[in-house]
Amino acid sequence: MNLKRDDLRPRTRQFALRIIRMYGSLPKTGAAKVIAGQMLRSGTSVGAHYAEACHAKSRADFVCKIEGAMQELEETRYWSASQKHQRGMRDFSRW
Repeated sequence: MNLKRDDLRPRTRQFALRIIRMYGSLPKTGAAKVIAGQMLRSGTSVGAHYAEACHAKSRADFVCKIEGAMQELEETRYWSASQKHQRGMRDFSRW
């Protein structure tokens, strides 16, 4: 399944770059280090899941891989909110 229309690859790449930039600005001590690492892993894997979905062998495979990307987005949102509340930071959606 090769996607052409509304291709999200550039957006998922930009999202990953924003996560990496945010990770670089976060403290790397204690719980903040763990939360930042989790956010880095989940946030950068969204694009990988989407790239796999773009080359899915069937509709069912595509749906499965897109669901994986959505799960990673939700996990990233969770870790972002946790980081925000722990450090009193701005919401990630404003980065």
